[in-house]
Amino acid sequence: MQAILLDGQWRPAQAVGTFSAFDPTNGQALPEPFPISGWPDCDAALDAAYSAAASLRNVDAKQIANFLDAYAERLDGAADEICTTASRETGLPILPRLKDVELKRTTNQLRQAATAARDGTWSMPTIDTANQLRSYFAPIGPVVVFGPNNFPLAFNPIAGGDFAAAIAAGNPVIAKGHPSHPATTQKLARIVGDVLAQSGLPPATCQLLYHVPADVGLRMVSDPRVGAVGFTGSKASGLALKAACDAAGKPIYLEMSSLNPVVILPGAVRERASDIADQLFTSCTAAAGQMCTSPGLVFIVGESQCDGLGQSVAEKFRAAPPGTLLSTGVQRSLHESVNRVIAAGAQLVVGGKPVAGARLAFENTLLRITGPQFLQQSEAFQTEMFGTATLLICAANTAELLELLSRLHGNLTGAIYSATDGSDESSYHQVAAVLRPKVGRLLNDKMPTGVAVSPAMQHGGPYPASGHPGFTSVGIPASLRRFAMLQCFDHVREDRLPPPLRNKSPNGQLIRCIDGRWSNESI
Repeated sequence: MQAILLDGQWRPAQAVGTFSAFDPTNGQALPEPFPISGWPDCDAALDAAYSAAASLRNVDAKQIANFLDAYAERLDGAADEICTTASRETGLPILPRLKDVELKRTTNQLRQAATAARDGTWSMPTIDTANQLRSYFAPIGPVVVFGPNNFPLAFNPIAGGDFAAAIAAGNPVIAKGHPSHPATTQKLARIVGDVLAQSGLPPATCQLLYHVPADVGLRMVSDPRVGAVGFTGSKASGLALKAACDAAGKPIYLEMSSLNPVVILPGAVRERASDIADQLFTSCTAAAGQMCTSPGLVFIVGESQCDGLGQSVAEKFRAAPPGTLLSTGVQRSLHESVNRVIAAGAQLVVGGKPVAGARLAFENTLLRITGPQFLQQSEAFQTEMFGTATLLICAANTAELLELLSRLHGNLTGAIYSATDGSDESSYHQVAAVLRPKVGRLLNDKMPTGVAVSPAMQHGGPYPASGHPGFTSVGIPASLRRFAMLQCFDHVREDRLPPPLRNKSPNGQLIRCIDGRWSNESI
C-alpha cells in the first residue's frame, strides 16, 4: 500500500481501507492499492500544517516564489512520466491534451503564482497616513484543497490552480487527492516533496492524503486549525463540505455545477449555420464532454432554425465515435441525468445510453424541448449532464427567449452568437441584459470551453457554478485573495509593521494605495 506525505516524510497511512483507480479504456482496476486515511492521518496533517503556517508568516515571499518556479521546472522535466500515468488513469490522450495543453497550463499557473508572490501587489497594501491606518491581505492559514476528476494536472490539489494560489499567498496546503488518479497525484507529490526539501520552507508546506471517508473529510474542513478550503467537483459533495465549513465559520471556495448556456440568435443562424454547428459539436465533444465549461443548454429562436441547426448538430453527434469517460461513476451519473431529462419530457434526438463493451463510454447525446416545456419544468431541464449530452431549447421568439433565460441558475459561462450585419443588435442587448447577471464570463460568437490563465479571467459565477460570485479559481493574482485575510494595523509602530506596509517600498515593484493613490514609491 502506498505511503502518504506528512510533514516532509512519506509515511505509512493509518488507513481505514484501500482503493484502486481504474483504467477507463478497459474498465479494469489498476494494480496499485492506495490508502483511505482515517482521522489520525488528518489530525497529524493539520497539526503539522498549523505549525508550518506560523513559520511561513516569517518567510520572505521570494523564497516561496523560488519554490514555485523550481517546482514548475521539475514538472516540465518529468512531462513524459507524468502524462503517461495520467493518461492511464483518466483515458485522456497524452498528446495533445495532457502534455501539450494541461501540463503546460499547470506549470504556467505555478510560474504566474511565483511572479505574484515575488511582486506582492496581490496583497493590495493600503496606507492612510492621516489616520495612521494600514491594511493588506495576509495568509489565512492551512488550506485544504480537494481536486476534481477531470483535470488530473491543472486542478490537481498538489499542483493545480488552488494549490498555486494558496502557496503563493503564504499558506501550507493539505491536498486531498481524487480517487480517479492517485498514481498521478503521487508522482506530482514526489516531485514537490523533493523540491520542498531543497527550498528551506517548512516540511509541512505541502502534504498529501489520497482519500478520506466522507465523514472524516467533513470533520477535517471544519477543524479549528484550518484557514480555508478550495473545492472543485460535484454539487452534492461541494454543498456537504460547505455546510460543514459554514457551521464552523470557515471560508470555502467552490466550483461545482454549470450548464454554460449558448444563445444563437436568428441572424447568426442565417449567416453561418454550418460554422456554428461545427463549433458547437467541437465544444460539446471536447474531452467527451467532461469539461466544466461544456455547453449543456443551447437556445435557438424559431422552429425552422432550430430544426435546421439541430439536424446538422445531430448528424455530427451521430457520426462521431463517443469519447472515453473518466470513471464508472461518471458513466452512471450521466446515464441517470439523461434519463431524468427524458422523463421530464425531452425528445431524445441522438444517443441516450452507455456504449456496450469494457471501455467506459456513453453515446453522444442530443435532446430537444420547446420553450413552454422549459418554463414548466426548468429545474429538471437544468440537470447537469456531465459528458457529451446537450439539450436544445427552441424558443418561439425573442420575448419567450428572454423569459427562458430569466429562469436560468448561475453558470460559469454564457455565450451569445449574433449576426455580423447588425440584424440581431436589438435582440443581443436584450439577451445580454438578462444573461449577464447569470454567468461569470460572457462570450460573443465563441464557444466557452477554453479557459485562459489570465489575470482578467473569471472562472466562477453565481450559485451553483461556484459558492461565491466574487471570486475566481483561475486568474492570478485575484485567485490568491481567496486564501488570505484582510489585516489592519492601527497606530502600529513602523518597525513592527510587515514590510509591505512600511514607509519604504520593500522591492520597488510593489504597488500600494497610499492616501488614495496607487504607487510603487516609498512614502
